[in-house]
Amino acid sequence: MATTLTRSPDGLRSTPAPRTPRGAGSWDRVWRVLIGLAGIAIALAMLFPVIWMVLTAFKPEADIVSWPPSLFPRDLTLQHFRDIWSAIPFARLYGNTIVFAGAVTVISLLFDSMAAYALARLEFRGRGFVFVLILVLLMLPYQVTLIPLYDTLTTLGLAGTLPGMIAPRMTNAFGIFFLRQFFLSLPRDLEEAARVDGASELRVFARIIVPLARPALLTLGLFHFQYNWNDLLWPLIMANNLESATLPAGLAMFMGQHVVEYGLLMAGSVLSLLPVIVFFLIIQRSFVAGIATTGMK
Repeated sequence: MATTLTRSPDGLRSTPAPRTPRGAGSWDRVWRVLIGLAGIAIALAMLFPVIWMVLTAFKPEADIVSWPPSLFPRDLTLQHFRDIWSAIPFARLYGNTIVFAGAVTVISLLFDSMAAYALARLEFRGRGFVFVLILVLLMLPYQVTLIPLYDTLTTLGLAGTLPGMIAPRMTNAFGIFFLRQFFLSLPRDLEEAARVDGASELRVFARIIVPLARPALLTLGLFHFQYNWNDLLWPLIMANNLESATLPAGLAMFMGQHVVEYGLLMAGSVLSLLPVIVFFLIIQRSFVAGIATTGMK
């Protein structure tokens, strides 16, 4: 029997250790195994559409439409990945998507960080009202603004163009809120020291705040890039034809105008996933750090 030593007025005394109920350890192991199996099952259920898409991209067309359907291809082929470049202007769609998502990400990070810095560090009249207004915009579904935005851009002659798609996305209420919360968690000592040395607010922002906020900026950059890269509704409304469309809108138009060729669609979808996956793999450490260190105050 296990014992423990306890101190008493007469000295150290040996007392029996509390007993662990018989079978408690085995039940704990069983429970952990069940939780692990449940987690694996949920992960597989969530990944199943992606797995199906990737495997279907390598199937011949006859294998895709065969009955009963099979998950794994009977014969592997790369024909769909070759044909997608000529079936639709895939290279043009890829370029449009890179320009759209990349420009929105860079410009939005600049404007979001500047607005967030002003709300977190600068004292000015109406700061609380501006922050509440941003929270209201954060709760407003963006579908509500689609018709007014389209009418405005049509009046300005920007409808159906990449600048017209980029302009309304140049700042984001969630990005301002996210970075403001991160800036509030940063210590003020370095800023105060820089101001004492005569640094301007712009220099403090560019040389001190931005380097310290690198994890949060990369995390928000991934959010912006992924959201705009995969967005369908806004580019589909703004694009008049395949030449000005992005990848999601182009694939949707292709599916609607032709006989549905699932192999080509799956190959195009797989290729469209690659930039987002590569971006995440590059910044995954900063992504975790940015999520963990952003205080919601």
